[in-house]
Amino acid sequence: MADQAQRRVDAAVAEVRRAVRTALAALPSPYRDAPLLVACSGGADSLALAAAALTVRGAGEVHAAVVDHGLQEGSARQAAATAELLTGMGAVASVHRVEVGGPGGTEAAARRARYAALRAARPHPAAPVLLGHTLDDQAETVLLGLGRGSGARSIAGMRAWDPPWSRPLLGVRRAVTVAACAALDLPVWDDPHNVDPRFTRVRLRHEVMPLLEDVLAGGVAAALARTAAQLREDDDALDALATALVAEARDGDALRLEPLATTLPAVRRRVLRAWLAASAVTTLTEVHLRAADVLAAHGPDRGGVALPGGLELVRERGRLLLRPVRWPSG
Repeated sequence: MADQAQRRVDAAVAEVRRAVRTALAALPSPYRDAPLLVACSGGADSLALAAAALTVRGAGEVHAAVVDHGLQEGSARQAAATAELLTGMGAVASVHRVEVGGPGGTEAAARRARYAALRAARPHPAAPVLLGHTLDDQAETVLLGLGRGSGARSIAGMRAWDPPWSRPLLGVRRAVTVAACAALDLPVWDDPHNVDPRFTRVRLRHEVMPLLEDVLAGGVAAALARTAAQLREDDDALDALATALVAEARDGDALRLEPLATTLPAVRRRVLRAWLAASAVTTLTEVHLRAADVLAAHGPDRGGVALPGGLELVRERGRLLLRPVRWPSG
């Protein structure tokens, strides 16, 4: 029994290392040859990731960033302890204190602040940032997308490579990272926020996922992750079609409608989204996009749709144009 337990532990370490080695080998140039930055909170996922990265790349090639959100008492002390641990493991480690605030609630604000800090901490312009998201995180992300009705792009979850973000552990279960840290005798910090039911993802993790696993007789997390992978492939294919159509339809600052005349609505909306995004239209909602699609497909000419940023989308002579909203005088 002891030998079986040891084999399971050794297998966990090997699985994490294999996942990291595969992910790093698949990086495109110049990211593949640049030094790494590992985002590490001190939890099992990111500690296992850092340890594996150090094994694959070696000391001096691996930098580690510990982001202190300042949301808990003693957070600075914990961040410093994690950085010290990482330094002892061979990483070039540093702590980055951020201010959390802005729209969208605490979770969204902390994510924005964290990602901004990680971008700034990269040791080289081509340095990939390794994040410790696991298969379980991916499954939770898919469920969040389903609940919010955000469409296929959201349900497709997180990408393994989304420059500069690399997620080598998206195919690895959370239990494996815990076992790997235990095998390597790494002191894991359990963030109290990870069990705080005020956060939606925590309730998904501790209430919804166990219930789904029970009702559907297991395998739900893996099935959700497979669904995300399949949807990402579909999403990439549709994006490729849309990119080609944008290039064909673009006419200076305008978009010609003739190339879109026989385009299916799902592709046409992607064309419109890509063109509007390239035209600096931000915070585009589904309501905005569908209104723009109706204008593109059915007119009328000289019709207009109000968009964020004080802009109006206008159809004129078989083209779509953007112009500042013309408020009525008087």
